[in-house]
Amino acid sequence: MATRGINKVMLIGHLGQEPEVRQMAQGGAVTTISLATSESWRDRQTGQQQERTEWHRVVFAELRKAA
Repeated sequence: MATRGINKVMLIGHLGQEPEVRQMAQGGAVTTISLATSESWRDRQTGQQQERTEWHRVVFAELRKAA
């Protein structure tokens, strides 16, 4: 039998748009955000600065306090 655990992730970035909040029919709310995270580095061969941006769609539902 599989055990359940907590997986914590920390994303630090920039919001791409205002958060979208939807009310659920059975009560409660779901919030969705678009978050951009970027990394930059200098290319060893060309010496040029490079940057890559990755977009994350994050959905929050039934937020509870985690230890």
